[in-house]
Amino acid sequence: MTTNIRARRVFRGRDAEFPTNDADAETPGSRIVDLGPLPGQVGYLMRRAWVAMSQDFLRTFADVAIRPSQYGVLLIIERNPGLKQADVSTALGIKRTNLVALLDGLEERGFARREAATGDRRSYALYLTSKGMALLQRLCELHELHESRMLARIGEEGRTQLLALLAAVREAFGPSQLEQDKED
Repeated sequence: MTTNIRARRVFRGRDAEFPTNDADAETPGSRIVDLGPLPGQVGYLMRRAWVAMSQDFLRTFADVAIRPSQYGVLLIIERNPGLKQADVSTALGIKRTNLVALLDGLEERGFARREAATGDRRSYALYLTSKGMALLQRLCELHELHESRMLARIGEEGRTQLLALLAAVREAFGPSQLEQDKED
């Protein structure tokens, strides 16, 4: 049986204890872990928030065996039929070699198909199959459920603020390496 590690943080001169995820526990038992300045650091909290959201996503989508990157690719293909693989890679920040493997899996499961791109035999245009369209409808329903759990905690106004802040952080640090490579 794993119990929660209790972490201690100092915030504005006050100590506060808060429970962390069971998944964070390295060993059974209860102990206090001094996280130092980490809970006040944006990158640390962004990472922890991403892990929590990812875990909920994976639980929500477990029955359909779809990961966040696959969901994103299916959405992009549905919105942009015939888009080239390289464009999907850049749009989602997925390395081209990783996208190939991801698309192989979606194609093997009958959700997407590749066709030679018009005017460029070296490139492939991407399309959803009818099975992929049906799956995407179910995935959008599951995603609503996933998002609703977050909304229950932070509200619509909090969500709007969070999206604006995350967009500002992304803008502050500029385009990803994949986006820069595409521009060159």
